[in-house]
Amino acid sequence: MRSATRMPGWLAGLIGAAVLIAAWWLLSVTAFTPAEGTTFTPVPTPWAVLETLWNDGLAPYWSVFQVTIGEALTGYVWGNAIALLLASTVLLLPRLEPVIMQVAVVSYCLPVVAVGGLAIVILGGAKRPGDLSATAIFLAALAVFFTTVVGALLGFKAADRATLDVVRVYGGSRFTQLRKVRLIAAAPAILNALQIAVPSAFLGAILGEYMGAIDRGVGITLIKLQGDLDSTRVWAVFLLSAVVALIGYGIVGLISRLVTPWVSGRTTGTVSA
Repeated sequence: MRSATRMPGWLAGLIGAAVLIAAWWLLSVTAFTPAEGTTFTPVPTPWAVLETLWNDGLAPYWSVFQVTIGEALTGYVWGNAIALLLASTVLLLPRLEPVIMQVAVVSYCLPVVAVGGLAIVILGGAKRPGDLSATAIFLAALAVFFTTVVGALLGFKAADRATLDVVRVYGGSRFTQLRKVRLIAAAPAILNALQIAVPSAFLGAILGEYMGAIDRGVGITLIKLQGDLDSTRVWAVFLLSAVVALIGYGIVGLISRLVTPWVSGRTTGTVSA
């Protein structure tokens, strides 16, 4: 007999981050060294990026990120709300499931460039300086729709059949089954889908800013920095974007652990050698 232990999530995260940083540094000092006679490099070292962030301070970056975070959060709420509503409708009207699934699949397969081009024509960008971009909000909502629809449907179908039969025997309707059985059974899958949707919403908002008329945001800032060949600050914005997405992912994950403690619990057992 031998003890079977699982690596803690925080340790796995630290190891993964260390590997990524090491690979980043290795590429910057080997494959992407500055050309002879110049100081420009497309891949600066991690230390150069951190030094730039330290010298600049977070204030100028926050004024950029707060717009994109607002767009991502708004799109996240709308996209997930519509996805959960449609998934719930399928349970009440099962014949609609093929239609809803086709809509979800089509939304996932649509080319973002084409959809973004149509969105900017129909919805436009920010109406006034400092406003959120309607196109960015739409693409953020579209980015989370498929994941949440599929996750919710799979979760709803995970409900115990015997428990559903008990509710039916006592005169419960499909809505009662949904409220008292299916939602509880589906909570882990729904929360997992909502957690995965966080980085997708942030990415969708950034892509929308690339296409939408907006004066401030991560997307337009990256365009300006790329035009100035300021690779160090491009990577700084990229690093901060990863941190913001990771924080959002962690917050939803923490909520998931609090709401579904029976899933997040860890036990240590023994297995045969």
